[in-house]
Amino acid sequence: MKYNNPIIKGFYPDPSVCRAGERFYLVCSTFQYMPGVPVFESEDLINWNQIGNALTRPSQVDLASVPSSGGVFAPTIRYHKGRFYMVTTNDTLHKNFYVYTDDITGEWSEPIFVDQGGIDPSLLFDNGKVYFTSNGGDDFGDHGVTQCEIDIETGRKLTPSKTIWHGTGGRYLESPHLYKIGSYYYLTAAEGGTEYGHMIVCARSKNPMGPFENCPNNPVLTNRNKGGFEIQGAGHGDLIQSASGEWFIIHLAFRQIGQYEMYHHLGREVYMVPVHFDDDGWFTCGNDGTTEFEYDIDAASPQAPIHDYTLSNIDRKLMLLYLRDYKPDNYILDDSCYTLKGDETTIDMPGSPTFIGIRQQAMNGSLSCKISVLGKGEAGITIYMDENHHYDLLIRKEHDACFAVLMLNIGNIKHKEKIVPLKNDSAMMSVQFTSHEYNFYVNDEFMGTGLTRYLSSEVAGGFTGVLFGMYAQGDITANYTDYLLKQ
Repeated sequence: MKYNNPIIKGFYPDPSVCRAGERFYLVCSTFQYMPGVPVFESEDLINWNQIGNALTRPSQVDLASVPSSGGVFAPTIRYHKGRFYMVTTNDTLHKNFYVYTDDITGEWSEPIFVDQGGIDPSLLFDNGKVYFTSNGGDDFGDHGVTQCEIDIETGRKLTPSKTIWHGTGGRYLESPHLYKIGSYYYLTAAEGGTEYGHMIVCARSKNPMGPFENCPNNPVLTNRNKGGFEIQGAGHGDLIQSASGEWFIIHLAFRQIGQYEMYHHLGREVYMVPVHFDDDGWFTCGNDGTTEFEYDIDAASPQAPIHDYTLSNIDRKLMLLYLRDYKPDNYILDDSCYTLKGDETTIDMPGSPTFIGIRQQAMNGSLSCKISVLGKGEAGITIYMDENHHYDLLIRKEHDACFAVLMLNIGNIKHKEKIVPLKNDSAMMSVQFTSHEYNFYVNDEFMGTGLTRYLSSEVAGGFTGVLFGMYAQGDITANYTDYLLKQ
């Protein structure tokens, strides 16, 4: 049966995957957003359902002062003797840590820190030992893929951190994963940066601490030479074996807005390609080392489409994202109405405003909702990349006057595209979007257009993707009803 990439659409970067029994589990990075590190479950590697989040409490991760695209970097998930482990980095604080759970649908532990630097940590359980692998500098002043043994109960290092591999020479050596397959220890990593030169490289050794021999097929996966192809940035992957014995690598990539238009705004997404081992035990991925839109897989179920979302079918615990150290008292959420209470923090600040976001997952679709306000301030819909790059369709109430406004925020340019007086304190807001633009309407009146390219990573920078947000700021209370997101 054929499946289509991406297998998880939208801002779900840096995927990692493991198997527990007959099911598979996957996590992704979340940076400045809470709850952190979504957890997905699958029976066939194709259809993934979110079942939880690994970081749900401020005691697990401090995001109060992190910048956009700071905070929680690439996680790794592993399963050993009935327990799941998720290891990651708070890059803003330069700390590597892991949490664990015996109930994958429940809460995860408090963090256990490991005194090894770098980012993108990973774990390998092997013959009673636990290897902790990351990128960065070791205890001897060398830089590359760094590794030590740890006590998994305490996080204490049992051996010095030592560089075990310097990669193949590409820039930004990161995302290391160590595997025991047959008689070899395979080490994969990403090089080239998580952009258009991204790639996955591989080495192997008979010893987990090396020395490692470079794969003659390197890079084993990259789309860096596929000009005029929408899938770019393929890299940062994790190997997994299916129930039928096939090997795959689940990795990140992104979709350009057009064939020769080098902008992407949905974020880095989750892709999967077959892995082919040769007679010498080396492997390549995908179609001669590249990622395509379509592949065949044994025993896969039909791929489920993206749902339309209303307030009644959004899983509020799983799907909604908040910025940094959010304030629960500012939100009242139920199946028919979301009530947001504003304060002095705005979405133009790198702080914790009253904001709820849900990921944009498709290039084309629509969003609509009715907004009613009480008090003075503003509230509305925001198409949000970061505090400097967002489009806002809002109601602003000042004294006894109420206006609908379309604001286009691109870097330090903050432009009021259109202002329309409202007869009362409510309005129906809607957005029609394509791969190239967002078109905004208030009570069916056209307000203006914002181009997707100005919310792309190529313009805004950073590692996240666009969210459809609701927000409130100032001394105002906003009610959101009749919400419908079609993608």
